[in-house]
Formats: sequence, structure tokens, C-alpha cells
Amino acid sequence: MTGQHPIHINSRIRENAQSLASALEQHMLKSFAPDARKELRLYSAGEAADLLGISTSFLRKLHFDGRIGDVHATAGGRRYYSVADLNAIRATLEANAKTPGTYLKGRRAGDKVQVLSFLNFKGGSGKTTSAIHAAQRFALKGYRVLAVDIDPQASLTTLFGYQPEVDFLHSGSIYDAIRYENPVPFSSIVQKTFFTGLDLAPGGLILQEFEHETPTALRQNLQPAFFARMAAALQEVEADYDVIIFDCPPQLGYLTMSALCASTGVLITVVPNMLDVASMSQFLQMSADLLDVVSNAGARMDFDFLRFLINRYEPSDGPQQQVVAFLRQLFDKEVMVSPMLKSTAISDAGLTQQTIYEVERSAFHRSTYDRAVESLNAVNDEIEFLVQQAWGRD
Repeated sequence: MTGQHPIHINSRIRENAQSLASALEQHMLKSFAPDARKELRLYSAGEAADLLGISTSFLRKLHFDGRIGDVHATAGGRRYYSVADLNAIRATLEANAKTPGTYLKGRRAGDKVQVLSFLNFKGGSGKTTSAIHAAQRFALKGYRVLAVDIDPQASLTTLFGYQPEVDFLHSGSIYDAIRYENPVPFSSIVQKTFFTGLDLAPGGLILQEFEHETPTALRQNLQPAFFARMAAALQEVEADYDVIIFDCPPQLGYLTMSALCASTGVLITVVPNMLDVASMSQFLQMSADLLDVVSNAGARMDFDFLRFLINRYEPSDGPQQQVVAFLRQLFDKEVMVSPMLKSTAISDAGLTQQTIYEVERSAFHRSTYDRAVESLNAVNDEIEFLVQQAWGRD
């Protein structure tokens, strides 16, 4: 009997990697034109009014009175609005508002940029989904937003229509701005995206080099230290943004610590089951120990807020309800009021590398889509309230 040939694991892994890369490229070509980037859809009058914080009748009156310009209209007279249209309308409304900041709610003189980190030690907790929907919701409401992808897997970067394994394999990622040798200006790696008001600092596999190089940098006492490099790099561009959002890797490494030391707010995503809660317990203990170390080394550790974001929640699931009740009893107001519901609409949108804020309502069952949007809006508007509160506004 002839024995089987041994498997050369490195060759097999390389073959699998090449096959998967090719399949993903074909998937991208089916989803998007070969030489095109993603484009953002237009929003209906109802959606526009909600984002502007006005009624649809008032929006119609603005058009009727000639106070705002023409927008895209169908043959039947239905109006549709781009994000640029919304921002122009906001500027018009703000110019006539009695109270400053009624429609333009971003930073004012003296306000510090809000830097939010979405993190968890465990993969699959919905960090990237939460981070990108928060970034997009802020942009839709007129804030100037920078999304920073510090996960080597670069899922956030992929959702913006890039191929990190091709576009940012060797250069152009956040790594270039925080590396120890010859870092480049942060502004040189920022990418404008298809989403008006939302820029991207891309991630990529090369970010792993930061994890590998930092122990040597610590021995050589290279400055700034790893925990201060992100904050130092962001200083160059922070005046251009109201909100900066980090999508952190699912590990408590040097990259995550550098993001935490640059943050003003922390959102820890947690799926409400006891395995995830047990994992989060370990994560919190490790975080506290490591933050003590970097704090003693001179890192700034003052956050405006820390919140636990319940993710992938199913209200009809009895055990999940018990876990959420347990967390609320334990952490009280640090658990966000609004949970992010588990939704087939969110996962189905992800099949074409899109978010709920990008897809058309007509592509889904209306109740499924509306339920997902309502949940996401509630979560992100609660985060917006925390940001406004940090600026001293209610």
C-alpha cells in the first residue's frame, strides 16, 4: 500500500493564500467597476430631513422659498440629496439660526478633537461594524470625520473599497506615519473617500511591523515612545477634524495601546454571552495592568468617557437578556442604553462590502432594513450625545 505524500504546509498555505486573493479580487470586480471606487447613494427627502433635524414639510418650504439650491429630482418630482447637499443646507440654516451650533454641531473654538477607540480583546465582537457605522453617521450629520484603521487585517479599509493587500501592502498605511525610522507626515497617508466628510487613514498587514519593532525601540529608548507616537502623529491633522475614530485590532498590543493613549473616549464592544463576557473580564484586567505601566511612563490616561456597547443583541433571546441585565447591574451607566441589534440586513450588506447607511432600502425587506437603521441610529446618536457632552454641550 502506497503511503500518502506528506503535505508541505508552507507551500499549501501559500497556494491557499493565492487562491483566496484571486477569488476576493473576482468578487470585487463583480461588486465594483474595475477602475472605479465606491460611490455613495443619494438620500430621500425623509432621510435628509431626519439627518438635518427638521421636518420634511420645512425642507419642502426651504425649496419653495428659494432658500436652498436645486438637488437631484426624479421625473415624478421626488428630490434626492447628496451629503454635499445636506452640508450646504446645514450652512444655510446655521446662518439664520438664533442659537449657534443648532445645525452645525462640530467643534467650536476651544473644543478638543474627540478621538474614539472601538476595541475588544476578542474577534467577532463587531468592532469594525460599530466603528464604520459610527464614522458614517457622524459624517452624515455634518461632522468632519477621520477613520483610522490600525488593525493589520484592515477590514475597515476594505469597506471603503480598497484592497489592502494590494493598495497598501508596502506603503501608504498608518504604519508609515508612526514607524520608528523616517516616519512620513500623517497628512500624506490620509485618503479622501467616497463618503463626503469622511477621510481614511488606511490599515494593512505591514502594521504588524510596528508590533515587531517596538521591543527593539524600547531597548534603544527611541522617542516618542510607542504609546505617544499615535497622538504625536495625529497632532498634524487634528485641526481638520471634529471626530477621529480608531478601529483597533482584536488584541492588546502596542498598536491598541498607542490608540488608547491618543483617545478621549473608549467604546468596548461586547456580545452578550458568558464566553464573551469572560473574555472581556480578562481583557479589562490586562488593560488595567498595561495602562498602569504606560501611565507611570508618562502616558496621558484621561478619558472623557468609557462605555460598553452591547453588540449583536437579540431581544427575544432569554440568556442574552440575562447577560445584559447582569452587565447593567455591574457597570450601571457605563453600559450604553441602546444596544446594536443583530440584523440580517447588516450582514447581507457586508456581502457586497457595504454598510446599512450605503445600501438602498429597496434592496431589503422594509421592516428588516428599518429595524437595523433604527438600532444603528440609536447607538450612534447616543455616542454623538457623549461627544457633545464632552464639549460641554447637552
